[in-house]
Amino acid sequence: MEAVKFDKIERVLGIYTKLLNGNLVRKAEEAQRYGVDQRSIQRDIDDIRNFLELDAENTGYINSVEYNRVEKGYRMEQVIKMKLSNSEVLALCKILLDSRAFPKEEMSGMLDRLVDCCVPQSNKKLVKDLISNEAFHYVEPRHKTHFLDTMWDVGQAIRECRYIEIEYARMKDKALVKRKVKPVAIMFSEYYFYLTAFIDDEKVREAFDVINDAFPTIYRIDRIKKLKVSEERFHIPYSSRFEEGEFRKRIQFMYGGRLRKVKFMYSGENIEAVLDKLPTARILSEENGVYVVSAEVFGKGIDMWLRSQGDLVKVMEQPGDKE
Repeated sequence: MEAVKFDKIERVLGIYTKLLNGNLVRKAEEAQRYGVDQRSIQRDIDDIRNFLELDAENTGYINSVEYNRVEKGYRMEQVIKMKLSNSEVLALCKILLDSRAFPKEEMSGMLDRLVDCCVPQSNKKLVKDLISNEAFHYVEPRHKTHFLDTMWDVGQAIRECRYIEIEYARMKDKALVKRKVKPVAIMFSEYYFYLTAFIDDEKVREAFDVINDAFPTIYRIDRIKKLKVSEERFHIPYSSRFEEGEFRKRIQFMYGGRLRKVKFMYSGENIEAVLDKLPTARILSEENGVYVVSAEVFGKGIDMWLRSQGDLVKVMEQPGDKE
């Protein structure tokens, strides 16, 4: 029995070494070489495949043994660095589903490609099973717009500092308006992707509450009906560059506007949720579970959030524009 076990180990290691060295493995030749039938060689190859998949989870590198129909034998495919672990892929799939940002057909395709590209074969079914119910009951956004190509073109314009001209379906009256803008960032919030940009037309800017160049306007990308990337470039000095990370800390529900300060009392049980929702928030004091909080925010979105908290929040200072 021990001799048989040793023979199998020696045989598997021999085939594995041959594959590692880039050589072709044919079942008939290996069966003759080791004095076994071809089914034993097939089991050896399957064992090597299983080992490689387990090894990928530990090392982050994927080797695969594939059958080449032209050469009629097995070769080791090139080493590929695994970008994401199984748990990371699962987390990303869950985040994608919860975003509800894309039409159902588009979402399904993304999930399938994400799992297929990043998860070892043995775990693909497990990951797909864990997201299958949520994927089946996925509720797509009402706009049902396919906007990924538009978003990519906007991203290229941002990178190359090119003006864009858009036809945009306005929210308040559904009117189609034309704008020439300097695009500076793409952001995501509450089911939608947004373009943040500076309006170039002085006459258009006069109709806005915000006319200072420090404050961008915000457009939902799915509402952009036409887009033209101009050959004309714009320049924003490095010292005046738009920092989307800092902007995101201060904006709620993607409602643009002036920079404001708000101060309120919070008497709920989860102050961490408040601090996560308002990244610029600071606790000024706390007494008997009641917190006094100050935050710096853009626009009127903060008013919606404060009202949504009901009796848990009491505004101490009416939010106003920051000088």
